Amino acid sequence: MMADKDVYNVLLADDHVLIRHGIKNIIKQDEKYLIVGEASNGKELMGFLEDSEVDMIILDISMPGINGMEAISLVKKKYPWIKILMLTMHKNKQYFYNAMAAGADGYLMKDDSDEELLVAITKVLSGRSYISPYIADDFADDVITLYRNEKRSPFQELTKRENEVLQLVVKGYTSKKMAVELNLSQRTIDHHRSNLLRKFKRKNSVDLVNYAVRNGFVTTE
Repeated sequence: MMADKDVYNVLLADDHVLIRHGIKNIIKQDEKYLIVGEASNGKELMGFLEDSEVDMIILDISMPGINGMEAISLVKKKYPWIKILMLTMHKNKQYFYNAMAAGADGYLMKDDSDEELLVAITKVLSGRSYISPYIADDFADDVITLYRNEKRSPFQELTKRENEVLQLVVKGYTSKKMAVELNLSQRTIDHHRSNLLRKFKRKNSVDLVNYAVRNGFVTTE
């Protein structure tokens, strides 16, 4: 739980200017929250954090460059105290599971009300997790099923390197190009690709890409 403060610094990260403008107008209703910056992509987000004090990031999943899902892991690794509230249009619950597995503290839908945004911010800053009412019922059902079957999300089983390779597979990189990008041998890349097919139980790369995008393991622009 974060220490009680008079004012909490909030950073907005969304590639749509109108969305950021709308969020600012809502947050201004509560003097406890101060918008200290905005970012339109993951690179701008990470750059802002190097020089600024931030308590919470309101983060979109689909952004150019470093997408929201990647940004969660990067932020939590370098700034573990910063709270992350995902604000997204993705109602596919797999996006929610992947975001929370990556380290997000809350998941809010863009269809949720203005009041719900403030509720989500308050709850997350108090040290609790937040789930949008749009997916809360599905989440409850899935938790019961998860404990009954003792299953884990494939996303949780990926190594950091496998996740990097998966991102590049979706972007259409060949094994040769990946080897150059990641400074690895092509044989090592092929090994990681084989592991990805096995963990996701897919037959080929096309099947893997379709499955990964459809279920929110990665996002495409």
